[in-house]
Amino acid sequence: MRRTKQIRQHAAGLPRPPKTRTSPIVPVLAFAGITVAVMQTLLVPVIKDLPVLLSTDPANATWVMTATLLAGAVSTPIMGRLGDLYGKRRMLLASLAVMVIGSLICASTDDLVVMIVGRALQGFAMGAIPLGIGIMRDELPREKLGSAMALMSSSIGVGGGLALPAAALVAQHADWHALFLGSAGLGVLAMALTYAFVPEPPLRAPGTFDYTGAFGLSLGLVLLLLPITKGGDWGWASAPTLGLLAASVAVLVLWGLFELRTPAPLVDLRTTARREVLLTNLASIMVGVAFYAVSLVLPQLLQLPTSTGYGLGQSMVVAGLCVAPLGVTMMFVAPLYARISARRGPKSTLMLGMLIIAIGYGAGLGLLGAAWQTVLIAVVLGAGIGLAYSSLPALIIGAVDPSETGAANGLNTLMRSIGTSVSSAVIGMVLANTSVTMGSAQGPVQVPSMEGFRISFLIATGAVLIGLVLAAFLPSQRPSGHPVLLASSADAGPVPVVPVATVAPYAPVVPVAPVRAAPAATAGRTVRHDGAPSSAEPPPPGGTP
Repeated sequence: MRRTKQIRQHAAGLPRPPKTRTSPIVPVLAFAGITVAVMQTLLVPVIKDLPVLLSTDPANATWVMTATLLAGAVSTPIMGRLGDLYGKRRMLLASLAVMVIGSLICASTDDLVVMIVGRALQGFAMGAIPLGIGIMRDELPREKLGSAMALMSSSIGVGGGLALPAAALVAQHADWHALFLGSAGLGVLAMALTYAFVPEPPLRAPGTFDYTGAFGLSLGLVLLLLPITKGGDWGWASAPTLGLLAASVAVLVLWGLFELRTPAPLVDLRTTARREVLLTNLASIMVGVAFYAVSLVLPQLLQLPTSTGYGLGQSMVVAGLCVAPLGVTMMFVAPLYARISARRGPKSTLMLGMLIIAIGYGAGLGLLGAAWQTVLIAVVLGAGIGLAYSSLPALIIGAVDPSETGAANGLNTLMRSIGTSVSSAVIGMVLANTSVTMGSAQGPVQVPSMEGFRISFLIATGAVLIGLVLAAFLPSQRPSGHPVLLASSADAGPVPVVPVATVAPYAPVVPVAPVRAAPAATAGRTVRHDGAPSSAEPPPPGGTP
């Protein structure tokens, strides 16, 4: 008893963490993430009408969707690195501003080329999500970081899921250009809230921006994702598809060799090659495949006419409402993730999430006969995807230097985008090759078959099981009750070792993993923008520093 009292008295005299206005930061950044994620599914309700609306053929109309995907994939690692160097809040505001400009361009045109340019600018805002995660790490106290990062990471799915019914309602009752005016309004609101309530973190990474690396990565990604997204139209064995894939391999290999030799790379490939980072990114691709499969299958099944024998004959709005629980559930599992991760670690939470996804898709094979069954599938998959997505930033942040937070999370977001691109291409090909001919007032039409829907679910199940195996080889990051050495500030002397449960009378006790010494190559790399060294940061819940 006397020893415990002495420890508490000593802890009371330790330097306390700065008081940060955490309340508005989390919802504001989550709203910004949801806003940019809306761009991914904004046009899904009108995608079949785009050739008529833009006076072009279906193959050209798909560029309106492809441009957003490519721009988002390119921007996430670049904006993450720019945020590390020049300020995450500044780059977040810039991303949102570019999105608003793109939305206004799209709202004012029916020309295909101009529309593609506007949609590319909208996709550029996807970099806001890793930037938001980086701000949270810099600004939030440890006990609030887990659930906050979980919500921010899940905003990709939340925004996409909630956008479907809202966009369907607007498209069904108003001019389709109103979709872009609405997205511009959301962007302006997100900018205003960010400017008013989100502080600029003082941490900066040293060095300069790697323009050559940014160009090489952008070129390589475009060469890779372009044939993946357009291979179904061009033919998978066609010269353009194979040529671009070969060119992407050559460019990315050369880019990797350059990044290994440059002193301030866009992406630290040595860090990326660490087991915990590499396996987390590979698992992210598998989760991305699983997430997009349900977004492709359920809306089509719900809107197919009942005359097919398996279609559910629902309107565009009802179909969106049935899929919306996918995003809503992802949003509500963020607090649950924080509790599970605090006890078991993010690795266990990731594996639990992927196991739930596999169960959801497996059960979905026999639950495609009624609208309420699709809602049940959406809820189960939303819970699993929410847990999986929530675990990814904690795993990444626990494995990289604080000065690389933005770039590392940007690369992880890119991996998810690659997963969704692969899912779109593979499942689109499956649905096209298994389609059946049905009669209609306009003549015979090709529609997806129930066989195609079930094969798509099996593909998603296989992908998530591969991800589960990859996650099993991640290093364990379970919280430990062993004593940890509390980091001291630059002005404080060394602090003795004391038990975790008695060192912080000002905050709830959160189990953490033992502190791991930073490698010599990365120790002390994070600096404040005023040039002063930053204090050591506590690890995120369930993670390692």
